[in-house]
Amino acid sequence: MSTLRIDQWLPALHSGDAIGDSAFFIRNRLRKAGYASDIRALTVDKGLDGLPVDADADEADAAFLHFALPSPLTDRLRRFRGKRALIYHNITPAHFFEPYSTELAGICLIGKHEITTLVENTDLALADSEYNRIELEAMGFHRTGEFPIFMNLARYDVGLCGALARSLQDGRRNILFVGRIVPNKRIEHLIKTLYYFKKFISPAVRLIIVGKTSLLPSYMKSLMQLAMDLHLSPEDVMFMGHVTHEELVTCYRCSHCFLSLSEHEGFCVPLVESMYMGVPIVALARCAVPFTLGNAGLLIDSYNAPEVAEVVAEVCENQDLRESVLDNQRTRLDYFRTERLEMLFDDYIGILLKAHGGHE
Repeated sequence: MSTLRIDQWLPALHSGDAIGDSAFFIRNRLRKAGYASDIRALTVDKGLDGLPVDADADEADAAFLHFALPSPLTDRLRRFRGKRALIYHNITPAHFFEPYSTELAGICLIGKHEITTLVENTDLALADSEYNRIELEAMGFHRTGEFPIFMNLARYDVGLCGALARSLQDGRRNILFVGRIVPNKRIEHLIKTLYYFKKFISPAVRLIIVGKTSLLPSYMKSLMQLAMDLHLSPEDVMFMGHVTHEELVTCYRCSHCFLSLSEHEGFCVPLVESMYMGVPIVALARCAVPFTLGNAGLLIDSYNAPEVAEVVAEVCENQDLRESVLDNQRTRLDYFRTERLEMLFDDYIGILLKAHGGHE
């Protein structure tokens, strides 16, 4: 009897990307279970050679489409004759981008429509957070489940970048945010919170922002102007841009609090990174954030710069509170452990393969 083939499809496969890393985890799990499996992408980063690019996938018995943006793969999945599965990574609502980029706003609108065309053409619709699963259910998908993004947390066990560590360990309290510099992340709220902290609580503080700054130049320009208007220096608000893995680890290890005031998250990988790196989390309770954190971290219901700054100061200075938060975060990490995700994925494969027949 021939070996069943279960492939994954991605519009783009990026090196070091959370979705890409999760796809490799799934491929390796499928191969270990005895299935033939490849990752097929329309574009692949350099350094990931040897992967099929835009390959004809009709030979597979089942396929998973990772959906985070519109692509020709959506129509391919509709026409695919094997078992069809979806892994939904969420799409940011267009209104966040409309003041800065009609192009990006349009892509989001197309993506929101495009995924609905798969409602009657999918045997299993998975989401990387319970928030996203609920969204799939609201769209009308019939068989849904949650499968968190897999993260190889052991890769964070590396040494510090010495020069960066020395510059950050100068006695200031370091407030960290990691994520793309885009409007839904509300970087302006982070800057305003820092301003209040520096003026009314302690001047010995800085905001470290790690993430690509080039996606929306007009938004980035507005943030830099805001910092200047508030008389905050580049040493007060450090836009690190895209960093190496060692520099990212250094930023986590040298930080006293991870602060997220984002108004839209589909999963939020940096929350899990912070839990693993032992950085207490203060986060706005929006979208997937409460689902990812569970009972961990400190959730705030609404944004108010003075109140947020006071909470951050308390978690930095109150050792009993800090240790309590860190204990809860360590406990929450069990939810994302490899062994649990492996068993969960095996269950989903069983459900997919037992789903009603092929497609004409």
